[in-house]
Amino acid sequence: MRFPGFKDKWKEKAIENMAEISSGGTPSRTNASYWNGNIPWVSTSLIDFNIIHYTDERITEEGLKKSSAKLFPKGSLLMAMYGQGKTRGKVAVLGIEASTNQACASIIPNSNYIDSLFLFQNLSKRYEEIRELSNQGGQQNLSGTIIKGIRVKFPTLPEQKKIAAFLTLIDERIETQNKIIEKLESLSKAFKVNVFNRRLQFKDDDGNDFADWNWKLGNTLFENVSDKNHNSDLPILAITQEHGAIPRHMIDYNISVSDKSIESYKVVQKGDFIISLRSFQGGIEFSNYEGICSPAYIVLRPIREVNPNFFRLYFKTTGYIKRLTRNLEGIRDGKMISFKYFSEVTLPTPSIEEQTKITNFLSFIERKIETERNVLARYENQKYYLLQTMFI
Repeated sequence: MRFPGFKDKWKEKAIENMAEISSGGTPSRTNASYWNGNIPWVSTSLIDFNIIHYTDERITEEGLKKSSAKLFPKGSLLMAMYGQGKTRGKVAVLGIEASTNQACASIIPNSNYIDSLFLFQNLSKRYEEIRELSNQGGQQNLSGTIIKGIRVKFPTLPEQKKIAAFLTLIDERIETQNKIIEKLESLSKAFKVNVFNRRLQFKDDDGNDFADWNWKLGNTLFENVSDKNHNSDLPILAITQEHGAIPRHMIDYNISVSDKSIESYKVVQKGDFIISLRSFQGGIEFSNYEGICSPAYIVLRPIREVNPNFFRLYFKTTGYIKRLTRNLEGIRDGKMISFKYFSEVTLPTPSIEEQTKITNFLSFIERKIETERNVLARYENQKYYLLQTMFI
């Protein structure tokens, strides 16, 4: 895919033949005079296919002079060289003059050959390819030598700038969409705090205040269910903090099952709640699905009339999680919870009408966030498609 009017053949060079490559350094943390100055200092945690306009940390002139840290100009590309996770191979552009740590490679393009933003988009597209170039061994890292040898195909500068400007517009729209989602998530969190602390209260259909909330022990509202009467036709549920309890195939990994391997699994009905027995991380996960789950989970089922979505929202509040985890037993790989602990913590029991009003209000914001996330996914898919079709 090319813009009209451009027909010249693309050229190819190694990065070392059209850019300067170096790395930074970290001033001694034990010397206070090296830190909290005016010079932005970038670590790899800030490199995420983005333009860096600010940094969490800053160093002083003395820290710059008395360490291997260097000052790189605005427009420099940064590539993360270390990291076993997703960080290694990520790139960013400096939107400010800044220094970096030794895990960041700085690439300063020669403007006679290559446009900085074009190179940024090119390397972004090749993230997985670049990660595969890492040194083999105990630590798979990139190095200045590896980066210098990366070969890049590129058109004339006018076409480079055209491509880069077009893709940058999409990046800006993605950034805006992320900010929209962040603001909505902050708004949702604030509303939940105010609703469950009763600083924001609702009225009934006649315009009257609802009665004060009663508080009841967990085992008066929910029972611990251990129904193992099932077969392998039911989906096996995976528990995620983002999506609650969902079928494993929905998060892109499968497991082989047999009647024997799942005979101890518990039946989960739609509207049940699930808690991990072995490594409780906060919150109780809600299931919108029928299925089965590992015996390493507690399955909670309401024993009186409640709006399950009211408790789905409440169980995720910081206040409840703190009260629930206050007495958890420590084990080697985390915290252990039992139905006994759940039972000893009181839960709010507003009327069903008020539970429903609260749920409808907070769920509306959740649906809005999900809509905006879908818009973001479309932009990201569009960007991915263009990266595949606009570069050789």
